[in-house]
Amino acid sequence: MTVSDNQQLKEALDMLKQTGIRITPQRHAILEYLINSMSHPTADEIYKALEGKFPNMSVATVYNNLRVFKEIGLVKELTYGDASSRFDFVTSNHYHVICEQCGKIVDFHYPALDEVEQLAAHVTGFKVDHHRMEIYGTCPDCQKNGHRQH
Repeated sequence: MTVSDNQQLKEALDMLKQTGIRITPQRHAILEYLINSMSHPTADEIYKALEGKFPNMSVATVYNNLRVFKEIGLVKELTYGDASSRFDFVTSNHYHVICEQCGKIVDFHYPALDEVEQLAAHVTGFKVDHHRMEIYGTCPDCQKNGHRQH
């Protein structure tokens, strides 16, 4: 865990405390896993990664905690049309590049796009809350394995 990851975990735990949510060992472990994970895991992947450490934890526990984290704005649920939602620890605004072959999701930071909301609000008169952009293609691994984009 990097210094930055440690700081993010501390801030996330502080946020839980401020909102009156009890910090259980399971909640701590799920948050830590999400912060360390670059793969935007599904609830099942989180469960499988932590079941050895928490043999009494169920998939439902993972889902319930992810719902709590989502409600207070710690995680985002990513639904890109496949069967399972993936979960992303909320850091700064970032975008996702998604492989159409294997479903891998990679973060992509492009701060210049933050102006899009201001421009959209100015041009349309909308009060803009947020925006979402996805970029699709074929990841390097799938390119090497010979998958071709349609």
